[in-house]
Amino acid sequence: MTDQAPVHAPHVVLLTSPGAGHVLPVAEFATRLAADHGFTATIVTYTNLSSPAHNSPLASLPPRVSVAALPEVPLDDLPADAHILTRIFAVVNRTLPHLRDLLRSLLGSPSGSGVAAFLTDMLCPAALAVARELGVPRYVFFTSSLTSLLSLLYTPELARNTTGDCRYLPDPVVLPGCVPLHGADLVEPVQNRSDPVYPLMVDLGHNYLLADGFIVNTFDAMEHDTLVAFKELSDRGVYPPVYAVGPFIRSVSAGGGAGNKHSCLRWLDDQPDGSVLYVSFGSGGTLSTEQTAELAAGLEASEQKFLWVVHFPSDKDRSAGYFGTSADQGNDDQLSYLPEGFVERTSGTGLAVPLWAPQVEILNHPAVGGFLSHCGWNSTLESAAAGVPMVAWPLFAEQRVNAVLVSSERLGLALWERPSSVDNDGVVVPRGEVAELARELMVGKKGALARNKAGQVRDGAQMALAPGGPQRRALAAVISKWNARP
Repeated sequence: MTDQAPVHAPHVVLLTSPGAGHVLPVAEFATRLAADHGFTATIVTYTNLSSPAHNSPLASLPPRVSVAALPEVPLDDLPADAHILTRIFAVVNRTLPHLRDLLRSLLGSPSGSGVAAFLTDMLCPAALAVARELGVPRYVFFTSSLTSLLSLLYTPELARNTTGDCRYLPDPVVLPGCVPLHGADLVEPVQNRSDPVYPLMVDLGHNYLLADGFIVNTFDAMEHDTLVAFKELSDRGVYPPVYAVGPFIRSVSAGGGAGNKHSCLRWLDDQPDGSVLYVSFGSGGTLSTEQTAELAAGLEASEQKFLWVVHFPSDKDRSAGYFGTSADQGNDDQLSYLPEGFVERTSGTGLAVPLWAPQVEILNHPAVGGFLSHCGWNSTLESAAAGVPMVAWPLFAEQRVNAVLVSSERLGLALWERPSSVDNDGVVVPRGEVAELARELMVGKKGALARNKAGQVRDGAQMALAPGGPQRRALAAVISKWNARP
């Protein structure tokens, strides 16, 4: 297929919220629509809260995919300590007039292609009202688990039927087809009822129902029971239909030769198969200074080989790197925050890499046998698709929901135990526990079982991605609706 689109190729508009975990799957999805299905696409981004690093996936899009940035809007009326989602939701709502103008211009474009469908990110469903107003088919492109989507759809009911903070709910929350969730496992922004973000999360749950469907980055081997239950709900008209089009993950780079290979991959080349624990908390997650020191000491004490992507610590916010703020430290050295002598003492068994490493290539390297992860959904899918078992270390957002899912008996591809107290903010995991978890995953019986489960899920991911597989069929089903639009 050539890069030139047909004269009247169907056109889709995809709105992505800030953050690498949202931009990357949108870029992958738009690329797939263009390359495999002949669509043209416009990815709409926000000028507010964006960073060049997090928007880097947009630098290598095919010619059929363009990018449009909504103008910056003022946020100086928000409190300095406003929740990350309070800031995002403010941007979404304040740029709706600009989005309306953009969609109108695309609908009236001289190419005649118009807009076949509008897809909004999971954090921007308020934008669905604009698409409805303009008569454009509208969908939520949900970049996390279907379990997380169900938990967010449940938020308005939770608000109606409870009065206290959900972390203190006496009984588990049992959602259709989902593993049971304790109140403290629900998405972090609904934990504190007095936080101004709480009513905004209730609005989020209501706004999802404006969609004609949910396009979810998941697949059957990850969430079979949840997909079955959601279809039953959709068939009864409770929710719009769901299309499981995952896993959307970046393919392993060809590399371009040894000279272009990242130094950490060359280091992995010298390690035995399955011997290295990969440690990363994603692009947005940060640890406190004390937790960084305890993690370092635990890795050293475990005597396991490790590859650790190190970020600047933050003693105030576990999501400090989400908008790139943890990187705004001038020429400061991330590794200088590690315990004195740590890098030298572990030089024979470990490698600490500042800020970024090629994660997909790392997880697919034969030397990697485990992943200590924050359980962001992109990282979870990348690990599952590579058949690498995990230690779950959730930090914020919906990561605890994902941790419950991947560590459940249903999946069993991660080791995780819920904290003993629901009031665990700021609690430091001691070095001894870190060392025990690392050893158990890499050489213990529980780790061996998780490795076997991860291999099964990897096979399921390959099946989903195969020609004629479930992912292709789900995508074809929703695309047929867009192609049928006059």
